[in-house]
Amino acid sequence: MKLRMGMLMTGLLLVSITGQAACHWPAWQGFKKAYISDEGRVIDPSNERKITTSEGQSYGMFFALAANDKEAFAQLLRWTENNLAQGSLKDHLPAWEWGRKDDNTWTVLDSNSASDADMWIVWSLLEAGRLWDKPSYTRLGQRLLKRVAKEEVAKVPGLGNMLLPGKYGFNHAPEWRFNPSYLPPQVLSRVTRYKGPWKSMVKTNQRLLLETSPKGFAPDWVNWVEGKGWQMKPEEPLVGSYDAIRVYLWAGMMADNDPHKAELLKRWQPMAQMTAKSGLPPEHVTVVTGERKGDGPVGFSASLLPFLQGDKAALDIQRQRVVANQPQTDAYYNYVLTLFGQGWDQKHFRFNAQGELLPNWGKACVNSQ
Repeated sequence: MKLRMGMLMTGLLLVSITGQAACHWPAWQGFKKAYISDEGRVIDPSNERKITTSEGQSYGMFFALAANDKEAFAQLLRWTENNLAQGSLKDHLPAWEWGRKDDNTWTVLDSNSASDADMWIVWSLLEAGRLWDKPSYTRLGQRLLKRVAKEEVAKVPGLGNMLLPGKYGFNHAPEWRFNPSYLPPQVLSRVTRYKGPWKSMVKTNQRLLLETSPKGFAPDWVNWVEGKGWQMKPEEPLVGSYDAIRVYLWAGMMADNDPHKAELLKRWQPMAQMTAKSGLPPEHVTVVTGERKGDGPVGFSASLLPFLQGDKAALDIQRQRVVANQPQTDAYYNYVLTLFGQGWDQKHFRFNAQGELLPNWGKACVNSQ
């Protein structure tokens, strides 16, 4: 069957030569053109070193999977493995930062790992293996998951098994440092079927998300001290901003029948209320007091589209802002947040309660209204 294009409802439906329909996603095509090299490297052009992070590679793999873009996925995986993981994700966690050094050479700039990227890569490999019937992806995802469990998970007294933000620099027993945005609940749900610490981490991750948001605002970073618990009033006030915005994004995208979603959305209602009241999400919030500072960029609005589904008026305001202020080619982070939030809102993808991807292949594109 020849490739043909046709309008269906409000979006474009592409039908491939195999007969499998896939939803056209212009924002993904724009991201590929602006940010991904021909070799499969996601480049942040705002940094003079033209850096690539494992985060960017992991997000790129997710979007390629959601868009049914097998070629881009393979290129992103190959570049990640060859340049960030010393040629083998089975044997090495990927370095988190790569780019141009002062002597104009291109190499790893920081060899430490970033566990959020590692878990998204694991998830993407497992789901690519399942959806595309690629056992090699599944096997690689399982191997990398074991490495994450070995090198990035710590058993913390008073908490239990916790995902450290990276292999080095976060375990200073009796004190540990965590980032609540690093382990999306749906990513964790997907890996609980495998041996390891993952099932026990559902409870501890939920504790991290709930207990560090006493006023309904999530922090970027927080410390736990053995015998003392969460350090909510350190010398420098805890702030929720460019990391924490992902906490609301992940929760909003959880399946409605996920048993942990309702409790999270309830805890973070003050964030929803603050956004609805001002018309814009805050750029910075002091976690303990709820004090607001500044207005978040358009990526923050996009991140809150899944989160605000229960408030149509507030949702429409953020939708309009995103449509009117699409990120340009020099705004990597805003762009990826928009791909996640608006992509979900436009029903390019969903997650089920088991953390599996429900792609829009074979269905009509549904635009935000």
